Amino acid sequence: MSQLQRIAIAPSQFQQGQILLTKEQQHYLGRVLRLREGDRFIAMDGKGKWWLAQLAGEQAQVLEALLVETELPVSITLMVALPKGNGFDEVVRCCTELGVTCIAPVLSDRTLLDPSPQKLERWRRIAAEAAEQSERSFVPTILEPVAFNTGLSLVIGHLSFANSQQYICEARGEFPHLKDCLQHKGQMTNDKGQMTNDKGQETIVIATGPEGGWTTQEVENAIASGFQPVSLGRRILRAVTAPVVALSLITASCEV
Repeated sequence: MSQLQRIAIAPSQFQQGQILLTKEQQHYLGRVLRLREGDRFIAMDGKGKWWLAQLAGEQAQVLEALLVETELPVSITLMVALPKGNGFDEVVRCCTELGVTCIAPVLSDRTLLDPSPQKLERWRRIAAEAAEQSERSFVPTILEPVAFNTGLSLVIGHLSFANSQQYICEARGEFPHLKDCLQHKGQMTNDKGQMTNDKGQETIVIATGPEGGWTTQEVENAIASGFQPVSLGRRILRAVTAPVVALSLITASCEV
């Protein structure tokens, strides 16, 4: 199905075997993608459902449901201190492609950005577009920016510690490398070499800092909340690079 164009729809647009297209979607399919009556495309609702559809005027006929297995076997929440400028746009885009489940932007003591409500809307749109492009089954959740300590409380409040891991990336200090920590997840493989987990889907929370890094107090607060300090290597990474490196390491360790 890779040769077919894909569009993201709202779940409410799927009704009785039909997809009710918005004016914008009609324009995109007809004028931008040059699809004509009877042409096929793929519709995805961002909640895990994909359909093969056929264009029919202002709506599309659903021909069949599609099974897409592009998601990771773990749920990943990225807590990322907002970088300056528009750097967070690229963080959202790249980490969505890599398989992140939830992105929680936080304001650290060294954060320079004061995001507007329009920024959040923009980030969510970028996540939807990146999920569509990378053939994700789900669109990541982008939370509203909050103070770092508030973010710790919110994330930890939704975790089951019996089946979760929490890491805070720290550029300086003698901490174990993230890749070495991820090799001991308690995951097992079945006779087909596929990763399994008897306790259900595992959750990994990874926090990456701002320009200048986390403050000592922020690291101590994270440790008190159950986070393990880890390193991403000997070099100092930019605030927009660290999340991508962390997600890449997690993806490489859990995807077979």
